Amino acid sequence: MNKIWFLSTCDTCKRILDGLGGRETLEKRGFEFHDLKNNPISKEELEMIQEGSEMSYEELFNKRSRQYSKDMFSKDEEFKQGILEEYTFLKRPIISHGKKFFVGNSKKVVEEAKENIL
Repeated sequence: MNKIWFLSTCDTCKRILDGLGGRETLEKRGFEFHDLKNNPISKEELEMIQEGSEMSYEELFNKRSRQYSKDMFSKDEEFKQGILEEYTFLKRPIISHGKKFFVGNSKKVVEEAKENIL
């Protein structure tokens, strides 16, 4: 599966997508786009990402979200529920390419995604 979960209003997501050739190029390569703001992630998709990325829900959680306050959640299931209730709690972008998942916007993750996609 080739899919990208992102926020269309996020400048960081836009910059990363541009670095991968831009949306039009990625669509030609068979990527689907899922704008989290307009279409929140489903429980099934979140579980698939968690399993495929081998990350905990806490690791998938964006602790830099303005909606998050310290110690809001303590258990992995609470982080999962939080992500399902508030789209800004999910790290982004998430890029699924084949069986690999690239989660977040760290330099290392973006470089790995570029190496695998381009």
